[in-house]
Amino acid sequence: MHQPTRLALLAIGVTLPALAALAQDTPPATEPGVVNLPQIDVVGTTPLLGSGVARDQVPAETHVLTGRDIVRTGIPQAVKSLEDNIPGVNLNAAAGNPYQPNLLYHGFEASPLQGTPQGIAVYVNGVRFNQAFGDTVNWDLIPDVAIDTMNLVGSNPVFGLNALGGALSVQLKNGFTYQGAEFRMFGGSFGQLGTTLQYGRGNGHNAAYIAASVQHQGGWRDLQSSDLYQVYGDIGWRSDRAEVHLNVEGANTALKGPGTAPVELLNADRAAQFTAPNAIHNTYALVSLSGTLAVSDTTLLQGIVYYDSFLQRVMNGNVTDFTPCNDGSGNLCDSSGAVATSRAGTPIPAFLNGGPYSQLDSQTTNTNGYGASLQATNRNELFGQANQFVAGLSFDGSHTTFDGNTQIGGLDLDSRAFIGPGIVVDQPGGPITPVRTNVTTAYYGAFFTDTFSITPRLALNVAGRFNAAQVDLSDQNGTALTGNHSYNRFNPSAGLTWKALPWLTLYASYAEANRAPTPAELSCASAASPCSLANFFVGDPSLKQVVAHTVEAGLRGSLAPVEDANLNWYLGYFHTSLSDDILFVNSPIQGRAFFTNVGTTVRQGIDVGARLTTPRLQAWANFAWVDATFQSPFVESSQNNPAADASGNIFVRPGNRLPGIPPYQVKLGVNYRVTDAWTIGATAIGASGQFLFGDEANLTRKLPAYVVLNLNTSYSLTRNIQVFATAQNITSAKYDTYGTFSPTSSVPIVQVPGATNPRSYSPAAPVGIFAGVRVTL
Repeated sequence: MHQPTRLALLAIGVTLPALAALAQDTPPATEPGVVNLPQIDVVGTTPLLGSGVARDQVPAETHVLTGRDIVRTGIPQAVKSLEDNIPGVNLNAAAGNPYQPNLLYHGFEASPLQGTPQGIAVYVNGVRFNQAFGDTVNWDLIPDVAIDTMNLVGSNPVFGLNALGGALSVQLKNGFTYQGAEFRMFGGSFGQLGTTLQYGRGNGHNAAYIAASVQHQGGWRDLQSSDLYQVYGDIGWRSDRAEVHLNVEGANTALKGPGTAPVELLNADRAAQFTAPNAIHNTYALVSLSGTLAVSDTTLLQGIVYYDSFLQRVMNGNVTDFTPCNDGSGNLCDSSGAVATSRAGTPIPAFLNGGPYSQLDSQTTNTNGYGASLQATNRNELFGQANQFVAGLSFDGSHTTFDGNTQIGGLDLDSRAFIGPGIVVDQPGGPITPVRTNVTTAYYGAFFTDTFSITPRLALNVAGRFNAAQVDLSDQNGTALTGNHSYNRFNPSAGLTWKALPWLTLYASYAEANRAPTPAELSCASAASPCSLANFFVGDPSLKQVVAHTVEAGLRGSLAPVEDANLNWYLGYFHTSLSDDILFVNSPIQGRAFFTNVGTTVRQGIDVGARLTTPRLQAWANFAWVDATFQSPFVESSQNNPAADASGNIFVRPGNRLPGIPPYQVKLGVNYRVTDAWTIGATAIGASGQFLFGDEANLTRKLPAYVVLNLNTSYSLTRNIQVFATAQNITSAKYDTYGTFSPTSSVPIVQVPGATNPRSYSPAAPVGIFAGVRVTL
């Protein structure tokens, strides 16, 4: 039996009796069926969510999901619930692992992958969740079952760095917000088995909450297994005027992602991987202390301090640029003819007598982060009208040690996986050398936001934030990576909301936001010294910070078309122009790339949606149009693109579309309570075609459009026992969510000898059936 399986079964045996004892005096948890959901009228407009304002007074598109949305299918899935419910949100599987999706909102990304321009600020319990080294967002570290609410808002300077296209605030549960005990176990296709538990109890002034999750999935593709262990706990105290919480969170995950594979290989075997291994191992721990104090009936103070530790180990098997030298020396040379040398400074011999060769790119990122935030909220009237003023300060710091190296070895012809001997390449002054660097970051913020009711129906919001970012790099193997970088900017915003009718609110706003180049980007910004796609770095030129200018306008409302029914609807337009956008562009050296400013890019579009809720029915439909384009010309090397010129270059022109962003999306969903015990549901997502990465000039055909259908059902056997099932991709549609180009002809592929088509896709999973049981005590 697989180790995670044994652990999951052990967890069942240990936790069920414990939960039963703990919950004897605790009321049962709320049943997650379709009910009349309370209208959420308050939206968080700062990272610390306690200072929210009425949705009708927020001059931007807003979306709020609750824990009930996250467990709608029975299995807690936070990121998937964002895609199912919110227009303009789509996921792609660049890494090929279901727990490592790239999330895009209006064409801006929050991704776990280095090399992705991060355009969404993410906060968990008021703590900045974008990792310090590359602003990455590791979704596998968050226990989905512990999530209370998720707030997604448009560009807002108050959220600080990376809020170019929006900000996502995740609030976890505590013993005051969750009462009861719950255990879930589920499993199904692709060798999936998981268990989650949560327990919360509040008793007067004190409360406690704990959640844990263990999941394993073997994967439907080759070398695609996942193991996740997550735990979260909260101890709280409150009085009439104060509240304090101590949070602890931990996660240990091992994720294998086969990534993209050439289309000819996928046609022969859709589960195949191209090169291997591709694995990420994350270890995470966080402790935070937060507090709220009501100084008076109109003044509130909030603060948080935190410390976290993040260790990531990455291994990527890749195509190598090294082949036997042409001079008969018996050594290995790169494509420029330079001899490959080892750490000892000696030439690396062509030890396989011809090949094939491959390389293993390895990296370790060890980060210790710390920070604090403090904000004050005042609700005194201004000129006799309602007014809410919030002002605050924040600091986020980190120390990171980064190690990376490249090893040369052989290629297993059957699996195309890296095999020994694993000789570390060290070419002093060349494109490949071992790296060890220390990085210190310090991000400071001072912000304010004021919402003033000019009349009971007309509100003015004015906000601003000053961001200061300091990034210092210290090369431990030389001086190439040593450098100091400072970025400062004040970002303003202003907007109006007008509740023209009880069922109609209009809004319009302008906002600016910025992001500083990350240590990862600054360390890999030289065209002469590109880094590997496995993310280790060899140079330290400067990059300009990215600045977003956003205009939003729209209308939304809520009405009751019939008794006991509520219809929420919205129509919104956004236009965001980024100056000095940063892109990870390909290098002429195979498997290498570098970050560079590419001028102006624009993302604009329209979101339309409606949601109907009755005592038995919840149904929704939405549509999104996202037009993401380059507005500045540049030249990029894309030697695997068949439409590139003789030098392997493509020429990007104003109006070319950004790759990886489908212009059109349609989403439909329904949940219906057939009886008091039985609920059924379905979702459908359709997305139009998108250009491949490496085809920023739009010279080749798009990734095909797709439609995917999902079903779910649940049945309450008793008041405390519920069984559930879900079917994903019920038609087993063959579709792909991410595409790029690979050096197909450079790798011998046993399944398709002589394959040459460089188009490579990350295929979506076929039909999957999952089922489980939920027990509340």
